[in-house]
Amino acid sequence: MRPVSVWQWSPWGLLLCLLCLLCSSCLGSPSPSTDSEKRVGSQGLRFRLAGFPRKPYEGRVEIQRAGEWGTICDDDFTLQAAHVLCRELGFTEATGWTHSAKYGPGTGRIWLDNLSCSGTEQSVTECASRGWGNSDCTHDEDAGVICKDQRLPGFSDSNVIEVEHHLQVEEVRIRPAVGWGRRPLPVTEGLVEVRLPDGWSQVCDKGWSAHNSHVVCGMLGFPSEKRVNAAFYRLLAQRQQHSFGLHGVACVGTEAHLSLCSLEFYRANDTARCPGGGPAVVSCVPGPLYAASSGQKKQQQSKPQGEARVRLKGGAHPGEGRVEVLKASTWGTVCDRKWDLHAASVVCRELGFGSAREALSGARMGQGMGAIHLSEVRCSGQELSLWKCPHKNITADDCSHSQDAGVRCNLPYTGAETRIRLSGGRSQHEGRVEVQIGGPGTLRWGLICGDDWGTLEAMVACRQLGLGYANHGLQETWYWDSGNITEVVMSGVRCTGTELTLDQCAHHGTHITCKRTGTRFTAGVICSETASDLLLHSALVQETAYIEDRPLHMLYCAAEENCLASSARSANWPYGHRRLLRFSSQIHNLGRADFRPKAGRHSWVWHECHGHYHSMDIFTHYDILTPNGTKVAEGHKASFCLEDTECQEDVSKRYECANFGEQGITVGCWDLYRHDIDCQWIDITDVKPGNYILQVVINPNFEVAESDFTNNAMKCNCKYDGHRIWVHNCHIGDAFSEEANRRFERYPGQTSNQII
Repeated sequence: MRPVSVWQWSPWGLLLCLLCLLCSSCLGSPSPSTDSEKRVGSQGLRFRLAGFPRKPYEGRVEIQRAGEWGTICDDDFTLQAAHVLCRELGFTEATGWTHSAKYGPGTGRIWLDNLSCSGTEQSVTECASRGWGNSDCTHDEDAGVICKDQRLPGFSDSNVIEVEHHLQVEEVRIRPAVGWGRRPLPVTEGLVEVRLPDGWSQVCDKGWSAHNSHVVCGMLGFPSEKRVNAAFYRLLAQRQQHSFGLHGVACVGTEAHLSLCSLEFYRANDTARCPGGGPAVVSCVPGPLYAASSGQKKQQQSKPQGEARVRLKGGAHPGEGRVEVLKASTWGTVCDRKWDLHAASVVCRELGFGSAREALSGARMGQGMGAIHLSEVRCSGQELSLWKCPHKNITADDCSHSQDAGVRCNLPYTGAETRIRLSGGRSQHEGRVEVQIGGPGTLRWGLICGDDWGTLEAMVACRQLGLGYANHGLQETWYWDSGNITEVVMSGVRCTGTELTLDQCAHHGTHITCKRTGTRFTAGVICSETASDLLLHSALVQETAYIEDRPLHMLYCAAEENCLASSARSANWPYGHRRLLRFSSQIHNLGRADFRPKAGRHSWVWHECHGHYHSMDIFTHYDILTPNGTKVAEGHKASFCLEDTECQEDVSKRYECANFGEQGITVGCWDLYRHDIDCQWIDITDVKPGNYILQVVINPNFEVAESDFTNNAMKCNCKYDGHRIWVHNCHIGDAFSEEANRRFERYPGQTSNQII
């Protein structure tokens, strides 16, 4: 995306010149910079965040002018100046700023000093300063900004963002030609309208193309478009009044936003608008998640489709997450080198969403684990799949998971958030859940029965509310004021956790059955924009598995912990032994929030045998299964403690068990349970020789919210001959393709001890 000079001949330049003249005459205030400075400053200015340590939305501000990068001095720097710079960088606003080279001193020129902005300027060139390159500062005084982690529409999430100083179309909608306000959501067909300073206006359809429709549909959350009945809309246009504000739209079809297309605005004195034309009309095709009618769903389901080769992980909202691709039956991530809106839009449309709203870099959606399949993906935007784009196959040294790419896609407006609300909470992110039921004229709000309400149901409620993840799903909400809503209108809600709305979950329907009546036993949630994500290091399980025959007199503590098979109760204590399959487990937190036990410290239980507190009743399940899924042995593992055993280089430990310390697992750290500690085993004393599946499940009861529960299970093939055991093919539950998982489940077992 090249910077556009507003001083060269173009409709944009003429319009902006007129606006500048009008503003100068109306406000009567001279520009703080000279004309020559404005010309140079508006041509080729580029902005970036630099320095360390920092997050993607903060850093030392650097400006490239005349081909040379430089910094800004912190003298007279204010939050208002930070607002302007954050907008130049593509963020909505600033939340703070830093001085004295907090992110390290820069190099090169110090371009600006004594920068003074009101905060409303469209460009830093409009702010007062000592002039470009005129400074008495050193780089120890370099200024930095902390921007709000929210992007302006149409900007690429890159470390370098080129700024275009021209008007942009910020909002687009489809208005049904008939039945406005009565059509089911999402609206897929109708007149294209753009929001201008004086209100909503139509777009002239002269020269309107399928490429234009493709861009509009993408902005509104739809992956593709279809032909419309032009004759019908032409006839309808003759009977209606229209207000045209835009014409001459010419898109290539790969743009992520209509403002990136060539277009022209009508001037205020234009009397003849769209002569011989009519309002532009589009008809969009919704993706599978948003099919507006059963007919569309049946049509889509009738098309044979193979397994998707792209998926999103770790996103708090639908249509966002870390990009993962399937290669050689194994899922892996994408390196963010050269990642842009074109590639992100290809991913979004491939998954049934619209074009990309943001292209995320720097593992903004959490780090993946395992392979990194692609790097330097270069899409034109016309590809039907990310795999059709030119890319580079990388080695382990080329990229790390701290550079995992992600996306935020445009989604159709369904109005789902208007049918649910929270009440009584201390903030907008918590409260008793209220849902709207009934049809036109009979709509009413009611409560949800708290019976069996848990984390999965709360996850769906928070998703529908647009508030991200659920920290807690509460079955009692007596401490929150119920207001005047007392009727329970929904009960028996059971969700899988992947639904978009509570209506899609199983429930009792109109027949309300609630074991505990009264408003104090209704459902509530506490939502959060971030969540943890636990993942087991599967290779370590495979490397450390072995059998031990352990004497009973050494297992009294384990018996108290219920870590032995039930047959141990009838054993001849303290004589004899139990055969144990031992292995180490290393549990990583790859999410965006620390993993903390659900129970507070006041309810932790002291265990004398191990000399520490247990913070969770059940933290993991260890099972030996037959190929058809029948359990033949199991280990019940309580959380001995949750602590940071080791962390990544740039992460500090926060949790430890000693001295009644706080328990948890920090983002970027892992908790290691060595093979030689109590209960780190499965009691296989009663297991007969044969071929089995070893399964480990973390957080099996969903007691603590995570961004992704599908990666909590790990499975291995194993062969036991009565004396020795071979464990192999260990993998996380969602790491393989569907076909590879089917092959794993149909695995006939080893016919010999030779594992290939």
